[in-house]
Amino acid sequence: MRIGELSRRTGVAPRLLRYYEEQDLLHPDRDGSGYRAYPASAGYRVQQIRGLLDSGLTTEIIRRILPFLDNPNEIHLPAECLTAETAGLLQREADRLQQRIDCLTRNRDAIRAYLAAIKPASPAGPDTPGRSD
Repeated sequence: MRIGELSRRTGVAPRLLRYYEEQDLLHPDRDGSGYRAYPASAGYRVQQIRGLLDSGLTTEIIRRILPFLDNPNEIHLPAECLTAETAGLLQREADRLQQRIDCLTRNRDAIRAYLAAIKPASPAGPDTPGRSD
């Protein structure tokens, strides 16, 4: 399939698909006219990339682990791929994500506390269910 069709199927703009190719995340073939030709499995791969990016992973990390993602819920890194460099990179990324989670949790808790403080007590007003006027 061509880039326009892949874009329609995935909801990802062609420009972004070309960026994924530049980042070595997607590998389309070229047809006789030089157009990108994506296999049917490219839609699934784009969805994986989007999910990994949305979770906060960098394209560098995605590029390293993407070849080992057959199941979207598991990463199977063969022992020979898990170098000290890769392990360190993954550990730093896990630490960075944890900091982000902690920050988001604090922000969520602060918003909930604010809402609880400003939420008016619910007296039996005209919109209260069960009230008869």
